[in-house]
Amino acid sequence: EVPLQACGGGSVQAGESPRLACAASGFPFEDYAIAWFRQAPGKEREAVSCIKISDRSTVYEDSVKGRFTLSADRPQNVVYLQMNSLKPEDSAVYYCAADYECTDSGLGIRYWGKGTQVTVSS
Repeated sequence: EVPLQACGGGSVQAGESPRLACAASGFPFEDYAIAWFRQAPGKEREAVSCIKISDRSTVYEDSVKGRFTLSADRPQNVVYLQMNSLKPEDSAVYYCAADYECTDSGLGIRYWGKGTQVTVSS
């Protein structure tokens, strides 16, 4: 059983608003925080956003604030990353991850999903 499965990436035009989904299984969803990280070619991995499932509290990286929104579907154990007004600089491989708390570094995170590519063309 794969703990995290991400989907929803693809090639889009600048300004479009795709949604990524991260489906969780095999661990107590309610006790975890689900985060999205991204990594563009030649750049370091960066934290994009995180939601703590228990209280729905969220954090966002500055460049995506106001454009990206995280939500959690608790019965389905799915976290959605709604990405609005995409820019070419948002192009990256996006990864979802799960741990007890939100973290910026990504080090020591318990579960990682396989990445999903998002390519934004101008």
